[in-house]
Amino acid sequence: MRKVKMLIPTALLTAAIGLRAQESQTWTLKACIDHALAHNIQLKKARAEERSASVDLLEARAGRLPNLNASITQGLTYRPFQEQASSLVNGSIASASSNKTTQSGNYGVNASWTVWDGRRTKLGIEDAQLGERLAGLASDVEANSIQEQIAQLYVQIRYMQEAARVNEELLGHDRSLYERGRELLAQGQMSESDLAQLEAQVSSGQYDVVSVRTQIADSKVQLAQLLELAPGTPFDVDSAALDETALTAPLPDRLDVYADALAQRPEIKSGQLSVERSALAVKTARAAYMPTVSLTAGLGDSHMTGTSNDFFSQMKNNFNANLGLSLSIPIFDNRQTKSAVERAEISELTARLDLQDVQKQLYSSIETYWQNATNSRAKYEAAQANVASLQKSYELVSEQFRLGLTNIAELLTSRGNLLTARQELLQDKYTALLNTALLNFYRGEVIAL
Repeated sequence: MRKVKMLIPTALLTAAIGLRAQESQTWTLKACIDHALAHNIQLKKARAEERSASVDLLEARAGRLPNLNASITQGLTYRPFQEQASSLVNGSIASASSNKTTQSGNYGVNASWTVWDGRRTKLGIEDAQLGERLAGLASDVEANSIQEQIAQLYVQIRYMQEAARVNEELLGHDRSLYERGRELLAQGQMSESDLAQLEAQVSSGQYDVVSVRTQIADSKVQLAQLLELAPGTPFDVDSAALDETALTAPLPDRLDVYADALAQRPEIKSGQLSVERSALAVKTARAAYMPTVSLTAGLGDSHMTGTSNDFFSQMKNNFNANLGLSLSIPIFDNRQTKSAVERAEISELTARLDLQDVQKQLYSSIETYWQNATNSRAKYEAAQANVASLQKSYELVSEQFRLGLTNIAELLTSRGNLLTARQELLQDKYTALLNTALLNFYRGEVIAL
């Protein structure tokens, strides 16, 4: 018999479920999405990267400030074979000492400040700002992906639940017809081979029911695991009736959806910022051609034992302060700067091409959703009439069989046609609902069924 079709590849489905929904055993789509946005591990990682980018920005801004450090050095000199006094120089003090052991100390406070570096520091701050915004957009992209995946799996489960009810209903008819077949066999109006076909049909119907239930259970386990529910946590999706008005409401124009998506989708904004950031990288690379001006300053002091001057006298006499200004002019660096500029320009070109690719993929997704929704709606309308017709036909053939007026082949053919039609009706219904919801989501609306 025909098995239930899978609407969405389960390998693409990852997300997390909300704590509010976990208080009960049934989960609505909204509860799944709300909890996923708060607890999904991949989304948490993306938000951690966002915080890391904020730290990078603080570090870049601190690059405008001077550096300041202090140093203390203590030394001990031992001359075991010294036979006469040696000359010792400590700062501005020179003396002779016959001590075999001499202790010295040096103390300093030094500061440096880059006055001008060809705007590299300023460009670095701008780059860090763009990096922070890109990290935030990466979180938004991950959040959107999670919401789409949850919606796909949620609809998949709802579809299979209805398909299971169809199979169970037909299985009930199969069993009823099998019992009638046994009566006809006893009356001599049916052969044992025909009864065996009815029994095989019951077995096949039982297999179909078990198969669908297995698919449902497997999908629920996958969803529970992806949503990080604890093992053994009761889990089921809400079985409330879905709003089917979306099956007849006008679809938005695909170009309008694309225009809205270009204006607000985070992957597009991320691509645009990547182009801007790569252009900034070209400016940063070219800034290496510029000279660098640095200002330095420091305070120092020192002392040494074994001289005729005491500690305080040495510290007073050796105290010094310095101030310096340095200019570094790049002249030749083995083509390193030129190569860096060329690589940055290539990266900028790549970023622009990546943006075009993202825009193309975005339109392709919208076009696919629109076509799926349009075709599924048309097929759903036709399938409703087809199912109604095949249902009446199956009921008539079943009644004729009960009266012994038709053969087993016609009954099984009618039954198979009805099963196929009802499953296709469900598939078209849920495909239309899902793709319509995703089209609205790409326009900036909340995913809802």
